[in-house]
Order: sequence, then structure tokens, then C-alpha cells
Amino acid sequence: MSIHAALFDLDGTLVDSIPDLAQAANAMRIKLGLSPLHQELIAQFVGKGIDNLVRRAMTGGDEQAVMTAEAFIVAREHFIDAYHQVNGDHSTVFEGVLEGLKSMKAAGIRLAVVTNKPTVFTEQLLIQTGLRSFFDAIVSGDTCPTRKPDAGPVLHACFLLEVAPTDCVFIGDSINDAQAAQAAGMPVLIVPYGYNEGNSVQNLKVNDIVETIVEAAQWIERHNASADQPDLLT
Repeated sequence: MSIHAALFDLDGTLVDSIPDLAQAANAMRIKLGLSPLHQELIAQFVGKGIDNLVRRAMTGGDEQAVMTAEAFIVAREHFIDAYHQVNGDHSTVFEGVLEGLKSMKAAGIRLAVVTNKPTVFTEQLLIQTGLRSFFDAIVSGDTCPTRKPDAGPVLHACFLLEVAPTDCVFIGDSINDAQAAQAAGMPVLIVPYGYNEGNSVQNLKVNDIVETIVEAAQWIERHNASADQPDLLT
């Protein structure tokens, strides 16, 4: 089967958004009377949506910590307010992203973003980084009833693009992306420079690890060239 569409994770795959996320998380902690955390630690909290980030940033990553629903609501409001102010300010597009996206578009590949980030922040970040015009569809963390690693958002992106899952490839940086894509029945490529909650991607069972989005475009080109070759009887 040929690849007709590519679905992308956002944070850690297309854009390095940790500086802004860390600033908002630490602004939240300061409002709560807590000391700031190192940016490298906050990076390990990214991947499963804002609620997960807020909880882990509140506790410093202590999975055993208990918090009340009221405390979480207050913390989340502080984070949302702070992130609205800084989203996109210090985020940067990873090397190779623009070239890779341009190559895919030139080859007629349809493109979509599938992220756990809420719509309001997704659109703002894509616009500020100059990436919005590349994508034919956007599926954010509040678009569907579920988020990655569930397959629902990935399948919804396929629906919006009018492409079968088997004709798509997912490109991400974490186990959440790999699990969501595999549950949707499509191949998955992983970049090694993202977040993946602080874990190496080398042990993930994926179709390939690509160093850049340019390499992802080349992978699609090779795959499609191979798919176009007729079967030869020997």
C-alpha cells in the first residue's frame, strides 16, 4: 500500500515547546507557593496532555502524591492563564521540519497534526511558528472524546483527510504516538530528539526511527517507490 497522508505529533516532533511549557508550569508553581523546577524535569511531564502536565508539575513528578480536586482545579487555572501569555514565545521549529514538510507537500502527501494539546493552544502555536498552512487537518486534545495513546484521534484525522489508516503513516516522538498509531493500524516513525517522558525511543517497537522530518519524507518516498514496483514471478 502506498502512503497518501502523514500524521504528526506536535510537541517534541515538529516544535520544541518546552521553554514555554516550563515557564507556564513554573509560574503555576510560584502562584501555589512552590519553588520552580528545572526545565529538563518538566520536559519529562509532557506527552499526555495538559492535565497530566499540571498534576506532575504540581508534585514534581511524585506519582504517589495525593491532591484534592479543588487544588488541581486552582493549579490548572494558574497554568492555563500563564500558558496563554507565553505559548509560542520561545518555542522553535526543529531542524529539518520545514524542509521535510515541503518535500511531502510537493509529493502530494496530505498532512495533519494529531496532538494532545488543547485546540486553542495548538492553533496559536502552529500560527506563531509558521506551520499552520502546511496542514489539511488538525486534531487536538479536546477534538475527540479520547486522546493519544487511544486510536480515536488518529482515526478521526484519517476521516478528515478522507484517507484509510493503512494509507497513512504517523510521525511522532513518544510511546503515546506509537501506541495510538499502531492501534489505528498504521505504520509509525519516531524521531529521537523529542520528549517521550524522559525515556529513550530506541526500545520502542516502531517501523523506523528517523533522525529528522526530512528523513521521514525520504522514508515515505522509498516506501511508495517500493509499493509501485510490480510483483515479479520467479
